[in-house]
Amino acid sequence: MKLAKTSHCRHHQINSDSSPSSQIFPSNLSALNLLNLPFRQLMDSEQRRKRKRSLRTSPSPHSHCGFSVRSLLLCLSFIFVLLLLHRFQIGRASFHPVVIVSTLSHLSSSTSNSIRDYVSSRFLLPLRVEDRILFPDHVLLMVSHVNDRSEVLECVYGKDNGVQAANKLISRPVLSVDELDELRWVARCPLPPQNYAAEVNLRRPPRKESIVEVDEWQRQVHPAVHSWEMMAYAAALDRDSAVVFVKGLNLRPNRESDPRQFSCHFGTERDGGFALTTRAFSAAQEVVRCSLPKSIRMNPSKAHGIRVTVGLNSHFHANARASNHVLVPSVAKMLSPYNSDQRKKDQGKHQLCVCTMVWNQASSLREWIMYHAWLGVERWFIYDNNSDDRTEEVIQELELEDYNVSRHTWPWIKTQEAGFSHCALRARDECNWVAFMDVDEFFYFPFPTRRRGGSNKPIVRGQNSLRTLVANFSSTNIGEIRTACHSYGPSGLNSPPSQGVTVGYTCRLQSPERHKSIVRPDVLDRTLLNVVHHFRLRKGFKYLNMPQSTAVINHYKYQVWEAFRAKFFRRVATYVADWQEKENEGSKDRAPGLGTEPIEPPNWPLQFCEVWDTGLSDFVLANLADPTTGLLPWERPLL
Repeated sequence: MKLAKTSHCRHHQINSDSSPSSQIFPSNLSALNLLNLPFRQLMDSEQRRKRKRSLRTSPSPHSHCGFSVRSLLLCLSFIFVLLLLHRFQIGRASFHPVVIVSTLSHLSSSTSNSIRDYVSSRFLLPLRVEDRILFPDHVLLMVSHVNDRSEVLECVYGKDNGVQAANKLISRPVLSVDELDELRWVARCPLPPQNYAAEVNLRRPPRKESIVEVDEWQRQVHPAVHSWEMMAYAAALDRDSAVVFVKGLNLRPNRESDPRQFSCHFGTERDGGFALTTRAFSAAQEVVRCSLPKSIRMNPSKAHGIRVTVGLNSHFHANARASNHVLVPSVAKMLSPYNSDQRKKDQGKHQLCVCTMVWNQASSLREWIMYHAWLGVERWFIYDNNSDDRTEEVIQELELEDYNVSRHTWPWIKTQEAGFSHCALRARDECNWVAFMDVDEFFYFPFPTRRRGGSNKPIVRGQNSLRTLVANFSSTNIGEIRTACHSYGPSGLNSPPSQGVTVGYTCRLQSPERHKSIVRPDVLDRTLLNVVHHFRLRKGFKYLNMPQSTAVINHYKYQVWEAFRAKFFRRVATYVADWQEKENEGSKDRAPGLGTEPIEPPNWPLQFCEVWDTGLSDFVLANLADPTTGLLPWERPLL
């Protein structure tokens, strides 16, 4: 007997037989045969023929959309059989029915989402805090098994005065979560409240049924808290050597130190220590370079995830043994070479890249990147030093607009020079030239040049002119191009200029201050020594001072007070005092006459204004503004 007609609700209604037996028992008895019920013996052939005729002609008062009472009973009977088979095992194997959820399921999407969220939350790996670093204004946790940056996490604090006092735990929202590298994430927690320990832990907000208990807190392993005053914080694999970045060595700036007082030590989590040791062969500022152990040198992939630190001898002498060195606490791990991606190598190098370090510079990034892209910059490395504004969001927007920008988490405060050394290593295999500059600094070609051949019509340097300039020196012994900086003041403004700094600030100091550099990363000295954005070069290479008649940098250093006062929080450079510190108050790195308090001086809008210079402002409006709307590329149209 075919039941196909009972499964459709389009044009057919099905009635059951008028006899009692046909109303109770469905015609297809294959499922009920599992219960060994002898129904076929109760019905003769005449009854079956009669039921066939009834099914074809009689509508059923009990059916609706093809589901008769008999079909319902059949389904219930089938489920009952499955339950029986599941309850009583047959042989040694259990029968486990597989439930296939139809795409026409009546479950609401919100219900299914809730189920999915519940299941996914149960399968998240537990957070593992590997290290803790105590900074002046926060505690940094090195964490594994974070799901993503959007994951909500809490910082948990325990009492500092004994186990009994630990009965009270408190939690605070995490300040930020970021991906550090391929192995770890970093979470920034507020400093512990008074009488609470710095052994901060991290957890996902507990459900009502799974609150973290004090006993569980005491069972957890709490790694020691490292002081930021002395620690190895980063490492890189550079061909046949290891480069380790160390805070607290107190080496003199802009000088190479004797490397014989240092050694490098390598180990894994399983080793429980540092099993391999090599000697250092260069040291400068915060960067120590050592040879690789033979096992890693023969197979560089073994370096991935290895922890490395630096040993130092406080009583240094030429014959000091590495085994006598005191090891610096370390959170530094080496990774596989930066440029293992063969696709990048196949594409060839970029002619011109830029590296910078930022803290809360979201408002400046669009103008700075778009302007220099017009001049020919092809790639940007943004080292983010704990920004909590829209920096990441702006970078993501620029990436979607096809600007080749990458953001790199760099949580180490006041390490700009070390960060630039790190960036030089990262950029070397991708870029022929790298400019090291800040986001308030803009290259500018102030004077047009005359055409050759006697023509009096000047050449105005335009699109891609900066890339063309550096390319002319790629096959020479010039390894660094230095360009003088002109410092601009608030230019009479009281609020940030709506069209950007290049258009709004037009009054500057007469004499240039300092310079910034574009370097060839493949000809840098092995120390990676750099101070105020210029590097030491290998022997055989020299730097070129760019004439001011050819190129300058407009440094919008002293902006309106609203923007300038943010610098008082802290500065990213290692060897430059913060504004509030009473140290080197007469330095060019400070604002003359400002002092150490973030209080707006009298007549600030007219300070640092000796020469009105509208050159770059006029150039930008003439060359980059949209001819129809007048908007510059970084301006947002009004909707």
